[in-house]
Amino acid sequence: MAGHAVEHDYHLIPPSPWPFLSGLAALIWGTGMVVFFAGLVPRTGDNNMMEFFFAKGLDTWTSTLTGDGSVSGGWIILLIGSLFAAFVMFGWWRDVARESAAGDHTPVVDIGLRYGMIMFIMQEAMFFVGWFWMFFETGLFHKFRASWNTDVLPNAAEYATNMAPGVTSVDPWHLPLMNTLILLLSGTTVTWAHHALVHGDRKGAKWGLFLTCALGFLFIGVQGFEYAELFHERGEGIAPWLANTAYGSAFFLATGFHGLHVLIGAIFLLVCWGRLMKGGLRSDKHFGLEAAAWYWHFVDVVWLFLFAFVYIVFATGA
Repeated sequence: MAGHAVEHDYHLIPPSPWPFLSGLAALIWGTGMVVFFAGLVPRTGDNNMMEFFFAKGLDTWTSTLTGDGSVSGGWIILLIGSLFAAFVMFGWWRDVARESAAGDHTPVVDIGLRYGMIMFIMQEAMFFVGWFWMFFETGLFHKFRASWNTDVLPNAAEYATNMAPGVTSVDPWHLPLMNTLILLLSGTTVTWAHHALVHGDRKGAKWGLFLTCALGFLFIGVQGFEYAELFHERGEGIAPWLANTAYGSAFFLATGFHGLHVLIGAIFLLVCWGRLMKGGLRSDKHFGLEAAAWYWHFVDVVWLFLFAFVYIVFATGA
């Protein structure tokens, strides 16, 4: 009722456009993903305009690597969706930060934010659980494929002794090991930043966050270099498994999706660093940094499992 004081601990926000806009951004982004990776129309040459925007956008990347000169605009919708989603995230989270600064985040609201972040990390973890389930099933029960019909699996007999016949994976003791050390070091710097802020050492927190962001982007750069080397080897015929085996698909799905998580986490931490530089995030109220640190540690743990099983165990034949 108007004129009455608030008698509860919950923050009732005014009407917001962000939920609707986030759904619209997700629709455009998802459509862009489909167009980029699969295409909505075949490339026949009958309709150049439709094919430019809605044929498989990955062809542009492929043509860059192979030099065949083909051009595609199938990446445009994905770019628009990504920029739209970034705009929505910026606006929505800016409003949440302003609500916190205005004192609207009571202890009850703060607990809700924490539960929300925990559930978000849990659903992200379930994706990797599903992937590891598939990977372990492929590795532990590969002998059953030895009895498959050769019309379905031409080299079925070779699966009696190997989960991926003819596949030699990436050497784990070079770039993968380097990336492992980078991520482990970044876990210590983000913890340093958090503890420094809790104890009022804003300078230490700034340096810790800066180093964490730098290490995160360095990880992405090293992984990008690894991918470039692998595609070069595939082009030279050294690693044909990248294109036509279950292990090749599993490798890029897991490491690529994890790399996307690293990018998201690095941007998350970069935003926290920017807020800290502008005087935000107090020692007694800094859930944004805590949430970013939780997410970063999650990314660290997932990589340790990937490094152990996708790189080391597979490469050593265990």
